Amino acid sequence: MKLLQELYANGILSDQTKKQLEDEIEKSGKTEEDVILEKKVIPEDSLFELKSRVFRVPFKKIKEEEVPIEVLELIPEEAVVNYKMMALSRNENFVEIGMVYPEDIIAQNALRFLANQQKFDYKVYLISISNLQDLLKQQKNISAETKRALEQYNKEGVKIVESAQKKAPDKMLGSEEAPIIKMVFVILSHAIEGRASDIHIEPGRERLNIRFRLNGILHPSLFLPIRVHPSIVARIKILSSLKIDENRVPQDGRFSVKIGEKEIDFRVSTFPTLYGEKVELRVLDPSAGLRSFEELGLEGRDLEVVKLAIKKPYGLVLFTGPTGSGKTTSQYAILRVLNQDSVNIITIEDPIEYSIAGVNQSQVKPQIGYTFANGLRQILRQDPNIIMIGEIRDEETADLVVNAALTGHVVLSTLHTNSSVGVVPRLIDMGVRPFLIPSALRIIISQRLVRTLCKKCKVKIRPIGEVLSYLTKKIKTLPAPVRQELKLTEPFFIYQTKGCDECNFTGYKGRSGLYEVLSMTEEISRLILKGSTEGAIFEMAQKQGMLAMEQKGILKILSGQTSVEEVIRVVGGKQ
Repeated sequence: MKLLQELYANGILSDQTKKQLEDEIEKSGKTEEDVILEKKVIPEDSLFELKSRVFRVPFKKIKEEEVPIEVLELIPEEAVVNYKMMALSRNENFVEIGMVYPEDIIAQNALRFLANQQKFDYKVYLISISNLQDLLKQQKNISAETKRALEQYNKEGVKIVESAQKKAPDKMLGSEEAPIIKMVFVILSHAIEGRASDIHIEPGRERLNIRFRLNGILHPSLFLPIRVHPSIVARIKILSSLKIDENRVPQDGRFSVKIGEKEIDFRVSTFPTLYGEKVELRVLDPSAGLRSFEELGLEGRDLEVVKLAIKKPYGLVLFTGPTGSGKTTSQYAILRVLNQDSVNIITIEDPIEYSIAGVNQSQVKPQIGYTFANGLRQILRQDPNIIMIGEIRDEETADLVVNAALTGHVVLSTLHTNSSVGVVPRLIDMGVRPFLIPSALRIIISQRLVRTLCKKCKVKIRPIGEVLSYLTKKIKTLPAPVRQELKLTEPFFIYQTKGCDECNFTGYKGRSGLYEVLSMTEEISRLILKGSTEGAIFEMAQKQGMLAMEQKGILKILSGQTSVEEVIRVVGGKQ
C-alpha cells in the first residue's frame, strides 16, 4: 500500500488512521485510491500527483472536448470500464494512453494486446478517476448517439435528405426524428453544453471535421464519415431557410432551436470549399449576449468615461477591434442602458444577433439594395433619438453617420482599426472632413477579449525569469497614479492556470474585455484639426489618463483575472 505509506511518511496520516484505512481496504476490497478519496484525506488532484511521483508515471489532465471521438474509440468501452484506461491523443501510429492504475499488470497486458492488434505504439500517462469518468461519459454520449444515427443513415442512404426536406423548418429537433436530424441535434446540444460560441462543420478529403470554439480557441470535437456531409448541410439549410440546391456561392441564414429549457438562436454561414460546403454556426444565447458593462470587464476610469459619454444628447460612439472581439455585445450593453420609453431607438445590423425588447431592429439585405447607407437614410425619417449602425463599411455610410451625430442623434457604430487612435486617419481616408471629426465623435472604444482564469483552480505564484522581466518593464510604463493605487511590493504575486473539472482542465473559464477608451477632449480636438500624427494623439490621450490595451492587460494580470500568456496572445506584446 504505497500511497498510504507515502502519506504516512509525509505526516498526513497518523499511525492509527493509517491502520484504520489499511483494515478498510482489506475488508472492502476497494483500492487505496477509492478509500483515500472516500475519507477525503486529500483532494483527488493531490492524490494523483502523489501517485505520479510514487510510480514515476507522468500525471496528465485533459478535457473531454480535446479528445476526438475517433481517438476515444481506439479502446473499446468494455476495456475502458474494466481496465480504467483511455486513449487521449493520436499522432499517426503513436498514441497517448491515460491509465488510472498503471501499476496493474493485467491492465498493462490488455493494453499491449490492443496495441499489437491495432498496430500502434504508445506512452502511458496517469489520469484521475474523475477525468476518466468524464472521458467515458463523452464517449458514451456523442459516440453512441452519432453511431445510432450513422447506422440508420447507412440503411436509408439518400432517403435521409428527402426525409429532412419534408420536416417543417421550425419543428423542434428530437430523437424521434430522422437520423441525420438527430445527428445535427447532437452537434448543437454538445456545443451548448460545452459553452461553445461557434460550430465549424468542415469537409475534408476523407472525413467531416466538427470543431467548437471555446473561450475564443478552436478545438476539434468530432469526426464523421464524409458521406454524411451533404445530408447534414441540407438539414441546416432547411432549418435556416436557405437554398438547398445552391452550393456554388455563400449563403447566410439563421434558425432557433429549443435545447433543454433554453431557446437558442444560431446564425448560419455557408462557404464553398474544395471538398464541399463549409458551414459556420454562431451560437447566439440571449442570456450570454445581453450583459452589463461590469460583466463585460469595463471598469474604473474607462467605465466612468463611457457612462458620461452616453449621457450626452448627441454624438458618435465608435467601437473598433477585429472580428470576434465583442464589439456588438458592447453596443448592446449601451443600448440596454439607453433603452427607455421616452426614446426611439432604431438599429441596422448585419445580422441581428440578439433581440432587444423596445428596440426597433432591422437587418440589411444587400441583394435587394438595402444597405447600411440606404437604411440610415430611412432611419433619419423615423424620428430616432438613438441609432445603431452595425458597421461603417464605405464612404457614404461614414458621411451619413457623422452627419447624423452632428444633427442631434446618439449614434453607435463599429469600424475596423487596430487601435483607438487609428480611427481618426481611417475616417479621413473614408472621406470624412477632418474639421467634422472632433464635433461628431464622443468616444472611441478599442477592444479585445482575453480568457479569464478559473476561480476554482487558479494558482498564486511568484513571477520569475522572462515573466518577471516583462511585468517589471510594463509596470514602469503605467501612469504614476495607477502604480500608486496598485501598491505593489517586492516580491509581488500573480496567478497562473492549473486546470480542474470546473474549467474542463483548461485553467480558463469565460472571457473579459480589454478596453482602450479615448475620449474626445479639447486638447485632442486641437491635435486632430492640426493634422497631428497618431503618435501625438496617443501621447496626449495617455497624459489625460487613457491606458493602452496592453497596460489594461497588465492590470488584469496583477489582479488575478488572467495570465501573462493570455495577454501576450491577444495584444501581441513580447516578453
